[in-house]
Amino acid sequence: MNQNLEQIVMGKGLNRHGFDMTIVEQNRTPFYYYDLDVLRTTLDEIQHQAAGHRFKVHYAVKANGNPLILKEVVNHGLGADLVSGGELKAAIEAGFMPQQMNFSGVGKTDWEILLGLEHGIGCFNVESIQELEVINQLAGECGKKADIAIRVNPDIDAHTHKYITTGTADNKFGINIEVLEHVITQARNLPSINLRGLHFHIGSQITLMQPYVMLCETINALMDHYEQRGIRFEIINVGGGLGINYIDSEHHLIPDFKQYFDTFKQRLNLRPEQELHFELGRAIVGQCGSLITRVTFVKESRNKKFVILDAGMTDLIRPALYEARHEIQNLTSIDIQTDTYDIVGPVCESSDVFARDCQLPVTRRGDIIAIRSAGAYGESMASTYNMRALPGSVFHSRK
Repeated sequence: MNQNLEQIVMGKGLNRHGFDMTIVEQNRTPFYYYDLDVLRTTLDEIQHQAAGHRFKVHYAVKANGNPLILKEVVNHGLGADLVSGGELKAAIEAGFMPQQMNFSGVGKTDWEILLGLEHGIGCFNVESIQELEVINQLAGECGKKADIAIRVNPDIDAHTHKYITTGTADNKFGINIEVLEHVITQARNLPSINLRGLHFHIGSQITLMQPYVMLCETINALMDHYEQRGIRFEIINVGGGLGINYIDSEHHLIPDFKQYFDTFKQRLNLRPEQELHFELGRAIVGQCGSLITRVTFVKESRNKKFVILDAGMTDLIRPALYEARHEIQNLTSIDIQTDTYDIVGPVCESSDVFARDCQLPVTRRGDIIAIRSAGAYGESMASTYNMRALPGSVFHSRK
């Protein structure tokens, strides 16, 4: 069986870790294995928990822009959160409605802004005064009015890795609260700008609700403050960032969306006319994907045993970039006895390490390894460094 981006394999028997081994063994490694049933169950749960409220859920395309992933998300009625013109094009091609698109990002170029204006997207999330002025100019030149939300930096620490924290005063994202009133005034006075709301995003891989509680308190105070000045916002966008369980993925395939949405239902004083927007990425696709790779060598040094894989940081950069941990499983070893290994790739970088001191069944050359919870920021961040080929992808479904 050849790797094929558009291939959906209707599998039958699964092994104890939930993989169809016929699919795994017939595809050249490394490749991404996506379980469409997990993705669909996740999307169904989001729809269930968000139903009956003025909630609009957008999928953060940066998490995974694979065309088949996007089509599944479209089929469940979600909008799209975009951070580039390329993502906007992919979203249009996948069938997302432009009115359900939010365009975020701190460095939108003129052509990307013009592309959003051309398609009539629902909202630009504006991150600076200069960006606001440029969007106003470009919209005016096109004879259009741009719908925007102002991204606010609430100075809230989400207690995640420093590279994925986005809501503190030291981050490049958003507009600081102390200058927010000036920016709002300017936005309301610009002729080609329609100020629809406020946007927030405090970080990624957030597993505790307290940062979201703090965010709700900040938003409540801001809404009260501006209502006293006769300013109401049609949209409040709280971003995304909900984390997943990377350590025990098999028993936590679906994030706790009930707790997440309940936090905002109970803590945010949403006005009757307001919509609440969410921009979830990792929580939607993280658990449906695994990187499948094969053991090239098992190498012993003085103090270590190394399992050297044919996948590397070019295929999944999160451990090297964020010091991220992923559950790693040997899918083919039948040994009861275990050993301790560093799991590494072939790339000529010392940071090309997936895990250190990892307990696995005794592992040998040719064994097939699964790196779990890799559906988000895996394939989308893959590169051709060392002139390596990009990983393929296979989709599995039992339905």
